[in-house]
Amino acid sequence: MITLEICCYGAECALIAQEFGADRIELCSSPAEGGLTPSYGCLKQTIDTVNIPVHPIVRPRGGDFCYNDSEFEAIKHDISLIRQLGFPGVVYGILNREGHIDIPRMRILKALSGDMAVTFHRAFDMCISPKQAYEQLTELGVARILTSGQQQNAELGLPLLKELNVLAGKTPNGPIIMAGAGVKLSNLQKFIDAGLPEVHTSAGKVMPSSMNYRKAGVTMSANMEMDEFTHYCVDRDVVEAMKNLLTITNYDQ
Repeated sequence: MITLEICCYGAECALIAQEFGADRIELCSSPAEGGLTPSYGCLKQTIDTVNIPVHPIVRPRGGDFCYNDSEFEAIKHDISLIRQLGFPGVVYGILNREGHIDIPRMRILKALSGDMAVTFHRAFDMCISPKQAYEQLTELGVARILTSGQQQNAELGLPLLKELNVLAGKTPNGPIIMAGAGVKLSNLQKFIDAGLPEVHTSAGKVMPSSMNYRKAGVTMSANMEMDEFTHYCVDRDVVEAMKNLLTITNYDQ
């Protein structure tokens, strides 16, 4: 069975993804920065209303995955809160200055995670040695790795994704390889054909603001080209179409 994980930026989007076929939700904030830790309000609303597994991301800022002491403390607090709220899984990843998995810190976070399933996110794609990283994450007991195959998108990274998936098949209790970044309906069949067990996608679209009055020339972002009167949300039709394709594939297998 191929698992469809949808990246959602709020409880409302998570409910839409659930209704139209998502198997699991990665809950984030800030799509412009690639996903940051959701607020307490978002976490609480989502855990109270969504029935399928939800795995919040813990990422205190955009940019690289090498964190200072203050940022690491924030990560620990967020993981503890997510565990207390009752989420079944959590998503995070830390590297050291040399581009390797930060093993000492990951051990601390893994202990804080308790029984939650840990997904090591796309920090994996910034590692020097993906196969060494895979072995280290196996030893740490990580459940899965979200990766684009160390390329800008997962379609370009298919060669490494296939290699890692073969490695996972040969590794007892090794992390599942989940393809993510640029996975969409138009290329989903390629990931199915590659034999990947899980795919991750935002399946999103830009939604217009509900406001009638729109102040011109003022933006809340440092990027002056940002449109303040749009927001990003899950596209129910895309989720449904992707789920239908995966269901057909699962039925044929």
